[in-house]
Amino acid sequence: MYGPAPSGWLLVALCAANGAYCLLRMRSHVAEQRRAAGGEALMGFGMAVMAVPASVFTPPAWAWPVLAAVFGSAGLQALWAARTGVRHLHHLVGAGAMVYMAVTMVASTSTSTGEGHGHSGSDVPLLTGFLLLYFVAYVFATGVRLVPVTAVAGGGREAGWGDRPELARACRLSMGIAMVAMLLAM
Repeated sequence: MYGPAPSGWLLVALCAANGAYCLLRMRSHVAEQRRAAGGEALMGFGMAVMAVPASVFTPPAWAWPVLAAVFGSAGLQALWAARTGVRHLHHLVGAGAMVYMAVTMVASTSTSTGEGHGHSGSDVPLLTGFLLLYFVAYVFATGVRLVPVTAVAGGGREAGWGDRPELARACRLSMGIAMVAMLLAM
C-alpha cells in the first residue's frame, strides 16, 4: 500500500490481530457468529497483506488479481447471504472495497513510473469518496453501539471468546478504522 512505513506496519499489526481474534471467534457455539467471524478473519488478514508498506515489500504482479478474485468470491458469498438479512450487506461493501483497492493496485503497478502509486490529492475517484463516507459512517455507528454493550452469555454457560459481543464490535470498529486509513492512503 502507500504511506510511511511505520504507520503501514501499525496497520498491518492491527489488521492481523483482528484476523487472529476473528479466528478465535470461529469457536463460538452459534453458527451465525462462526460464519461472520470467518468472513471477518478473511477481511482482517487480507487487509494486513494489502497494508504492507510498498517501500518494504512489493508483491509480485499476480498478487493483486488473486486478492481481487478472493474478495470477489467473498463478495458473492455476502451477496448470497444478504438474501436472509441486510446485516450481510456490510460484508458485501467491505469485500467490494477490497476488490476495488486490489484492482487499483493492479492499475497503478501497470502504469507506475517508479514515482509512487495512487491518485494525486485532487484526483479522488467518486467510488473512493463513496467508500470513505460509508466506512466513516460505519465507524461512528459502530462506536456508538459499542459504548453501552453488556455481555450476554447464551444458554446459561459462561460467554467464551467467540460469544463476547463487545469484543466482536470492537474488532469491527478497528477494522472499519483500518479501512478508512487504507482508503485515505489511496
